[in-house]
Amino acid sequence: MTAVGAIVGTTLRGMFGRRRVLLMLLLAALPVLVGLLIRLAGGSRDTPEILDALVVRTVLPLVALIIGTSVIGSEIEDGTAVFLLVKPIPRWRTALAKMAVAAGLTAVLMVPPVVLTGVLVSGATGESLGITFGFALAVMVGGTAYACGFTALGALTSRALIVGLAYTLLWEGVLADLLEGTRFLSVRQATLGLAAAWTGEDTGTAALDPTISAVMLAVVIGASFSITSLALARFQIRSAD
Repeated sequence: MTAVGAIVGTTLRGMFGRRRVLLMLLLAALPVLVGLLIRLAGGSRDTPEILDALVVRTVLPLVALIIGTSVIGSEIEDGTAVFLLVKPIPRWRTALAKMAVAAGLTAVLMVPPVVLTGVLVSGATGESLGITFGFALAVMVGGTAYACGFTALGALTSRALIVGLAYTLLWEGVLADLLEGTRFLSVRQATLGLAAAWTGEDTGTAALDPTISAVMLAVVIGASFSITSLALARFQIRSAD
């Protein structure tokens, strides 16, 4: 665990030392800004639809994409990953540490904006808070799946940012509205499925069944961990060659 902790600390320092952290903060602040404008205009009762449009559809996947593709991908690109991978640390521990950082940062950056936006949009009454915190919990779980998936993508290819954008914009955006079957391979729809279950509200979209959503997100996280571990092991062999 000491080795994992050291990798986590190094990764965090590297993340906060990059300019892209400013972009992540600006993206995370966007829902709060829109929520403030809605509050100044008198508030709204459509909290699920607003949180879906502002957070789940737009900001969450982009923030997770930036973080996930950076925790490993940036180190591979600039060559510093070699210094980490030559250490006698099992690759699965390195993968676990990287995914923990990606998931943790995504949660830290996204959960508070969800809560603030929900309070600004619909107030702090009992029912509205239940919806807001239900969405916050769903965003934390869905954000973990996104971050882990994009971490695996960053370990596999140097074009992870482009591939990730194509997935979020085309697969989850365009195709999800045209082909119903794409819902079963959509982290966004699984996140909305959990949100609908935990809030008791219609999210305004054809979200997945809560059980299917939970299973799908668990599979994404587990598969991402396996893929990342294998990719790092292969990278070590290539470096030695």
